[in-house]
Parts: sequence; structure tokens; C-alpha cells
Amino acid sequence: MSLFKRSVVTEITSHAGVVFSTLIVVWLSVLLVRLLGEAAGGSIGADVVFGLAAFSTITALPTVLAVSLFIAVLTTVTRNYRESEMVVWFASGLSLADWLRPVLRVAVPVAIVVAFLTLGASPWAYRQIAEYRERFEQRSDLSKVAAGQFAESNDGQRVFFAEAPTSKDHELGNVFARETGPEWHSVMTADNARIQTEPNGDRFLVLGSGHRYDLKPGTPEIRLVDFDQYGVRLESKSGDPMAEARAAAERSSKARPTLQLVADDTDSAWAQIMWRISLPIAALNLALLAVPLGAVNPRLGRSGDLLIAGLVGLLYMNLMNLSRAWISSGKLPFSVGVWAIHAVVFAFAMYLLWRRLRVKAPKDA
Repeated sequence: MSLFKRSVVTEITSHAGVVFSTLIVVWLSVLLVRLLGEAAGGSIGADVVFGLAAFSTITALPTVLAVSLFIAVLTTVTRNYRESEMVVWFASGLSLADWLRPVLRVAVPVAIVVAFLTLGASPWAYRQIAEYRERFEQRSDLSKVAAGQFAESNDGQRVFFAEAPTSKDHELGNVFARETGPEWHSVMTADNARIQTEPNGDRFLVLGSGHRYDLKPGTPEIRLVDFDQYGVRLESKSGDPMAEARAAAERSSKARPTLQLVADDTDSAWAQIMWRISLPIAALNLALLAVPLGAVNPRLGRSGDLLIAGLVGLLYMNLMNLSRAWISSGKLPFSVGVWAIHAVVFAFAMYLLWRRLRVKAPKDA
């Protein structure tokens, strides 16, 4: 490999590593804040936050890799122009077109990794995320209750609040429960509570000594009951929760394997296939597009050119999303949508490169 190609490949790889690390850190920071907020609100369990973060990061890797490659190539070309290194390369008989081979030397492996992620790893990660959430939804109401925290049941009919137990013989301390029925609204308080599982698999929350207050909405009718023990049904044993979780996960188009999407032969399935195929192609197109976009005048400010390059990349990704939506709604055939946007962007990149390579004739005096 020549000195030119080796230096370009090394610099692009270095910039890509820095950009990729930065984007991943930002992504994880925002994601963890959102997941911790969901855990605090009782939407997910605190024990699955890091698992969901890991699987969600896998689903974001294709886009992050494509964007990192685009920014790395763009900043590398721009830096060579700003620091007048391009003058040295041009004086050595090289042109801007000679950048394409070293850029592709980096872009092709990245595109292969993106293809592996979009076609195989990301659907698997989406299935894991869906299963995690389904499993939490299928857990008993009591399992979602944490000391000092309100928790709502799946159907919204019950709200629990429990304190930490004061005795080793109790699973929960003071318990407050509100239950909304078709006729009566009930509020129950108890000094303690425990779980009881029946032989048929039904689970009950058995409250210790306490009180129950029943109120019929719209009427002055009220009932007060004191009890030594009171059982509240939490869940009934029906089917295999793991099998139900997997079945629900498979229903999402993002979570379905690519071959299954092909077998489904629906507009939404073909739209998802188009997206999975488009991301690796977009990584290559963005890398090629960054070469002419990064060729700037060192005498001018750098912010304007970088802003335009960023808007062009953002427009490309939005057009891909628009094509996916059109394919899903049946407005655009898959056979056209899968290549049309990429062909336009590739032609635009080649046109910009031709403009940069074209030698203008001198003006007449």
C-alpha cells in the first residue's frame, strides 16, 4: 500500500473510532436516563435496565456506524484541505478521485458489518427487548411492588403500595391496595402481606389483619370490613408465559427474521426488508458522498461547509425513511424503493466529484 493510501486509511479509521465512541457514549447516556425513568415509573423492572440498554445499543449500531463513517471521511478530507496537505498530494500527481479507493477500503468492511447487524443481529436484539418487556408485563402484580413505590397492575384495576417488612416472617410490611370494580371501588390496608400459590398455579396476595373500605360511585352507600386475613387474586395459571412472550415478540416486524419477512410477503414486511438492505448501501454512499463534500476552500470558514454536508446526510436518511413508509403503505413498489434513493444519491456524489475534478477554462481577458 502506498504512503498516500496508508495515511488516508489510518486517519479515517482513527477519526471513525473517536466519532463512534462519542456517539455510543451519548446514545447510552440518553438511553439509560430514559430506561431508568421507565423503571422508576414501574413500566419495566429495575433488574432488566442494563439488559435492555445492551440490546437497544445493538439495534442502534447500524445507524451509528454509518454516521461515524460519514463524519470520519468528511473530517479527514476537510482537514487535508484546511492544512494544505492536499496541495502536496496534488503536486505528487494525485487527484481527489484517488481518495475513492482508500475510502472504500474502510467503507466496505463497515458496510459488511452493518449488513450483518441489520439482517441478523438487530432483529434478534429486537426480539430480546420485546421478550424482556412481555415477561415483565406477565409478572404478577406483587412482583412489581417495591418498598416505598406505587405500582399499577396490567389492567389498571389495582394500585399497590408497600413498605419494607419489619419482621423476618413477613414478605411485605404495611400494605395499601386500591381495587376498582364494575360496581364498587375498594381500598384495603393491612399490617403485612405474603404470597400464597395454590396447587393449580393461581397466586394470591394474602393480607394480614387490616381493613377494607367499599364505596359505590354515585351513591352514598359505603361498607367497612375488618379482617384477619384477606386474599387478593394476583394471576391465574394460563399457558406458558415464556411462549407467550416469544409469540408477542415475533409479531413485531422489526423483530422478525429476514427470511420470515420474505415469506410473509406483505407491504410492511417488504418495507422492513428495504430498510435492512438500505443501511449497508447508505454507509457506502455516505462515505463516497463525504469525499466531494469535504473538499473545501481553506480560505473560507469551515462551519458552512460542514453544515451543508450534515444537512445532505440528514436528508438522505429521511428520504430512506420516507421510502420505507411509502412501501409500507403500498404507494411505492419494493422493486423501485429499494434502489431509487441510493441511485440518486450515488449519482449526486459522482456529479459533485466531477465538479471538483473539472478544470475550468481560463476566462478571456
